[in-house]
Amino acid sequence: MKKKLPVVLHQLSNFSSGLGNSIVMITIPWLILEETGSPAFAGLVAAISALPGLLISPIGGWLVDHIGRRSVSIGADLLSAVAVVAFPIVALTSGLSSSTILVIAVIGAIFDPAGYTARKTLLADVAKASDIKLDRLNGIHEGFMGVAWVFGPAVGASLISTVGAVNSFWVAGGLFIFAALAIAFLRVGNLGRDARDLAEEMGEKSNRSIRVGFQVLWRDKLLRTLTISILIIAAVYLPTETVVLSTYFEDLGQPASLGIVISALAAGYAVGSFGYGWISARLKRKNLVRTTFIGVALSIVPMAFLPPLPILIVAGFLLGLSWGPFNPLESSLIQQRVPADQQGRVFGAQTSVFSAAPPLGMVAAGISVESFGVSATYIVLAAILTVTAILALLTKSLRSNF
Repeated sequence: MKKKLPVVLHQLSNFSSGLGNSIVMITIPWLILEETGSPAFAGLVAAISALPGLLISPIGGWLVDHIGRRSVSIGADLLSAVAVVAFPIVALTSGLSSSTILVIAVIGAIFDPAGYTARKTLLADVAKASDIKLDRLNGIHEGFMGVAWVFGPAVGASLISTVGAVNSFWVAGGLFIFAALAIAFLRVGNLGRDARDLAEEMGEKSNRSIRVGFQVLWRDKLLRTLTISILIIAAVYLPTETVVLSTYFEDLGQPASLGIVISALAAGYAVGSFGYGWISARLKRKNLVRTTFIGVALSIVPMAFLPPLPILIVAGFLLGLSWGPFNPLESSLIQQRVPADQQGRVFGAQTSVFSAAPPLGMVAAGISVESFGVSATYIVLAAILTVTAILALLTKSLRSNF
């Protein structure tokens, strides 16, 4: 049991932080609507809050590589806790206004990308300390993130209905503090620091540039192909949840059905992620990428035609199941192909790139839904995703063994 303690502590932090974030994501829009009654302002806050992921993630990755993985993870979660409990504190002292909500939400969004990156880079240290295969641990990590995103909205909704939106932030703050404490008790090495120290002992100069993450993603042909593919797929995949399906079920007056379909997507993702360790031991990575891309393309096509709810639920689950193994797979590839002392910046650059895609996709999907309707938009999004998957599979870097 002692050997597995690092895994337990790391995943407790991962799950707690993920749960806290998912509670915050459903509570902030609700709070805005309570305080301002403006859906437009809720959308504005959501869009502006996405910017830190794009702008701050590279800095967070640099901090991970140069300050330390544990230190950044602990600091990010503690600062996230301070930011979210600022909502009830300000509400009690001076009252919340639209401007204070915006400021607190944006400040809070600054810290999470660094914590997310730090926990990812810690995976290799935890795997070594626990004598567990890194592929398996990557799958467990993404699986618990998926579970947090399955239950987070339900927990957030329950808190809002029982203690109110403002007081819900106390629970989120407690979860962030618990996540920080779990990492504080984590005792593992630091492969990134070890690699940097070894290089310096051998007279090699360590590259400390913040641009390293982007340079590595671009120069490595395999990582470049996967990053561009995921960028496009994320821009298509996420708007189907937040814009297309939401509009469709709102028109039908069936909010519960929307929740069921999104939960099916998240549940499929969690199952696929947890299964990555087992799958990776039986499939070559090249074939796993092919299976993932083909599965995503085949799953989204029936959803695009908006079939009856039972079929939509099954297709949603299969879509999440197909996508689930991909994130842990890419984490494994970065851990395998990138020097340990640069992984924080690479994961940070990746988070930055992926943060740019969903807002652009959501804006385009929203305009398309208003102009051409839900069905036509969904079919176009499905076609883009399918073509992207096919083109990616035809590239030389994905046809060779890796």
